[in-house]
Amino acid sequence: MSLKKEAVEKTDIAKIIARSNKKTDKRLPELLAPAGSFESLKAAIAGGADAVYFGGGDFNARINAKNFTNDEIKQAIDILHSCGRKAYITLNTLVHGKELESYLRFAEFVYLAGADALIVADIGGAEAIHRHLPNLELHASTQMSGHNLAEAELLAKHGFSRMVCARELPRDDIEYLVKNSPIEIEMFTHGALCVCHSGQCLFSSLVGGRSGNRGECAQPCRLPYADENGKQSYPLSLKDLSLAGHITDLIDYGVQSLKIEGRMKSPEYVYGVVRAFRTLLDEGKNATYEELSLLARVFSRGGFTQGYFDRKINSSMLGIRSDEEKSISKTALYSSEKIDETIPQKTKINALARIYLDRPIELTLTCGKTEVTAYGQKPERAINAPLSPENIKKNLTKFGATNFVIENFILQYDDTVMLPLSALNELRRNACQMLESSLNEGKIERVGFEKYINVTPKGERKSLRTARFYRAEQITDAAREYFDVIYLPLQNFNGECEGIIPPPVFFDSELEKVDKMLQKAKENGAKYALVGNLGALELAKKHGFIIHGDFRFNVYNSETVAKLESLDVENIILSPELTIPQIRDIGGDTAAIVYGRIPLMLLEKCVSREATTCEKCERGLATITDRRGITFPILKEFEHRNVIYNSAPTYMADREDNLSRAKIINRHFIFSTESQNNVDNVIYAYKNSTPAKENQKIRRI
Repeated sequence: MSLKKEAVEKTDIAKIIARSNKKTDKRLPELLAPAGSFESLKAAIAGGADAVYFGGGDFNARINAKNFTNDEIKQAIDILHSCGRKAYITLNTLVHGKELESYLRFAEFVYLAGADALIVADIGGAEAIHRHLPNLELHASTQMSGHNLAEAELLAKHGFSRMVCARELPRDDIEYLVKNSPIEIEMFTHGALCVCHSGQCLFSSLVGGRSGNRGECAQPCRLPYADENGKQSYPLSLKDLSLAGHITDLIDYGVQSLKIEGRMKSPEYVYGVVRAFRTLLDEGKNATYEELSLLARVFSRGGFTQGYFDRKINSSMLGIRSDEEKSISKTALYSSEKIDETIPQKTKINALARIYLDRPIELTLTCGKTEVTAYGQKPERAINAPLSPENIKKNLTKFGATNFVIENFILQYDDTVMLPLSALNELRRNACQMLESSLNEGKIERVGFEKYINVTPKGERKSLRTARFYRAEQITDAAREYFDVIYLPLQNFNGECEGIIPPPVFFDSELEKVDKMLQKAKENGAKYALVGNLGALELAKKHGFIIHGDFRFNVYNSETVAKLESLDVENIILSPELTIPQIRDIGGDTAAIVYGRIPLMLLEKCVSREATTCEKCERGLATITDRRGITFPILKEFEHRNVIYNSAPTYMADREDNLSRAKIINRHFIFSTESQNNVDNVIYAYKNSTPAKENQKIRRI
């Protein structure tokens, strides 16, 4: 704490302090840390995080972390605010219709508790929150698959203030997105990488019964698989991401928030990684080899990768965690005692006092961007004993019983005045109360809601049969007769049907190519576009397509159906994770997948490129086989991305009664690896309600 006599009466307190503190011209990004427990939250604060994200017992994508009780959430928010940090609460799972009221009640609770923002993944849930709690800030989770500017622009129109961009974005696309986005862009910069595009993974759910979209991922990507030649490896297990070596680039791009992954990690991990990034940001430098090595000692899977950022997507990105690394981490982690010693027990604030003859005394307190000024009585001319600067300082900096401690005290005063010390004490107390109220004002007297009203979508289910095929050669005469609408992937379309499927992912650098392909498809007779991402909606509408909604929208409830309807989406395919009763309860013009191998993972990388050759990927013959001997086909997607399909097809030909009772009359089929003969056999089976063969492995809804 410093004591200074300042002669310039009207100098702003921040400018005074800035004279002795070097400032950078560039605004530093927010450093956002994870907390899966109260201990990790303290570690994040100690490490120097600007904000912390954490979740409660439900509706968060790390449901198996320790997480926070409601009382702990309120306490955590108060602690973060008292330290001048922000609190973001995760509601980043998909929500069933019957859960929406509980979901909103929890959102209201954290809103009233003072949360700075909610991180949400369910489009319908977000719409309900925005309708009932319009002043609550919403951040679009990476689970919303935000990978281009068009999605950021759409989210901005619908109540979001921030988008967490896809981890797969290369540096040029990140720079373009950040500099053009109407809302803030947050990006992951350190921690575990999913091999599948976020929000597009159904592997754990459909194969293992634990939904990643519901916070229960079993991490099948970390397991070994064999390629077509029987060679076993870990083709889906990526090293952890670290962009610590690119800090100056991210500052230059203007990224608003740098996010560290790790709500399942220990407090010691959180402290170590946050402390390292805090130092790099404050010093405006990139990590050295030695600093990256220290981060790797804390936790890594065979080192780190920057493959997506540098567009070097190859086998060097793969890695598993060895026993040696686990042993090294145990000795590298910071001790809990050290973390506790480093926790700021009080919030540092700055104070500026002005004491002059014949004018009310002033005390200005600042905490971050919050500033308050209290006024007291007028001093008089001193006769014998004028106020000393020591007494002024002693009485105006006595914050012992509060959460505040003075870091800088600046005094502007007339040394010929006198004033009772009680007047100084009263001034200090008033200023302190004003600061506390100002810091907490956002969580007082906020309007909530009384009861959630179920939203009824406008559309109604139509009796319709639609199908997607991977290649035009698979489409038979029987298929053309049986299906009302047939779709082909945009990159495989050449006028053979009336529906196209735009790429489920395309970056801004790929936009021009997709735009031209859509225009060509329209000219070749395509009428419908089966869209699965918010970022593709406006582009498809621009070319005059009738928009159908793909399963990739992860539709779990009627709120999401109504939201998509408002965006001119028709005939929406519901999430394949839903059961028949759940499908029954969702209104609107909605469809269910009743046949086919469900796409389980959408990969930015080609699995077979390193394992064998791209020839099998190109021909649709690439596979991986798990430890149980179950084989999963892999097909090529736009720009050589890969899609892993389920080993067993969904099959409901012999369950017509079940489908009809649930009013599932709008039905969708997926043909991926089937031959023409297979296609015709499937159509025959559904026409005649034929049971599956006794030895046939199938999946039921």
